[in-house]
Amino acid sequence: MKCRVCRGPAVIDIRRHNAAFCDQHFLHHCREQVRRAVKDHQMLLEDDRVLVAVSGGKDSLALWDLLVELGYDADGLYLGLGIGDYSDRSTDAARAYAAERGHKLHEVDLAADYGYDIPSAAAATHRAPCGACGLSKRHLFNTVAIERGYDVVATGHNLDDEAAVLLGNVMRWETGYLGRQQPVLPDAPGFVRKVKPLIRLGEREMAAYCVLRGIDYIVEECPMAEGNRHLGYKEVLNALEDRSPGTKSAFVFGFLDRVHERFAGDAGAERAELGECSVCGSPTTGDVCAFCRLRERAGGG
Repeated sequence: MKCRVCRGPAVIDIRRHNAAFCDQHFLHHCREQVRRAVKDHQMLLEDDRVLVAVSGGKDSLALWDLLVELGYDADGLYLGLGIGDYSDRSTDAARAYAAERGHKLHEVDLAADYGYDIPSAAAATHRAPCGACGLSKRHLFNTVAIERGYDVVATGHNLDDEAAVLLGNVMRWETGYLGRQQPVLPDAPGFVRKVKPLIRLGEREMAAYCVLRGIDYIVEECPMAEGNRHLGYKEVLNALEDRSPGTKSAFVFGFLDRVHERFAGDAGAERAELGECSVCGSPTTGDVCAFCRLRERAGGG
């Protein structure tokens, strides 16, 4: 393989672009894909303070690295989930990256700060741990950003993630979720802006980016994610992509360009009905928000 730009030896081929790149032009490709996503979807302003949700995995660490490379004021936030050795290794990866690059990393520990962890929450609620994990992350990323003066939360959701979530939402016609599935969720009372700058890049590209940039990340999947239906959706989409490169991109961006607006009203109606949680003050549809109810059931307060 030869690099499409310089015709030198290529280190990676990207079939949906029908292109291969050498190491330097691949890194440039990644930066340009993020820059284009930010510009096309008006994700960030030059003077925004950005809080990157960091897990210790390839996507979030690559995102943090890319945003800093593009000149944004970006700090990290790591949420300790209490999932045994997996969380310990994730913590080490996030801290090591921040220390090596001299970046600021905020840390929140569920057990120490809120009195529960994901395994205890899953046991107490008798539900899949991914539900308690996602709820905790959404609430705390938003809460910490507001409390510490950040304008926007950036998450490492990549093209593969978005395609899998979209497939699941379409299969169940989750209209509210479809209305909210977009690269930017604008700010609103009680919410900071949330953005997904990696939407034009896939998992394989993010892994290659980390290798070329010397970023050590935790490789294994969360042990509590076994059986998660989105992993199954990814397998289906990977098979389709293998037979027809570009399928995931066409699926996601076709939805955003042609269909999303038809569901935007459902998401807007949900936000219009929000009040304040009587415990923490966060936006909620009821008297007590889902996070505070989860925390109480899991023994955290």
